[in-house]
Amino acid sequence: MAEIDGGTWWWAVAGSAQLVAGLAAYRRGSGGSSTMMPFKAFGVASLFVGSASCAVAGVVHASGIRQVDDLKRLGQSIRSKLGVPPRSSSNGGQAI
Repeated sequence: MAEIDGGTWWWAVAGSAQLVAGLAAYRRGSGGSSTMMPFKAFGVASLFVGSASCAVAGVVHASGIRQVDDLKRLGQSIRSKLGVPPRSSSNGGQAI
């Protein structure tokens, strides 16, 4: 699962570091001037969103999805197991 050179573990490290930094900034509160509070709130929110995106990217990479076609096949598989008819598009009614 984890590749040694430039693999999925970098995503886990980056996401964990951002989450820890976000939690530390959140727990510190609004020390100092109240005029800086919107900027600090935006920074903390950005750290949480960044850690979530790193986690999602790591999971997608670890699950073997490398191209958009892999993701489309996964969606088709999920739809067929749920019993939902295949999606059609404007390109002649073929499945996406």
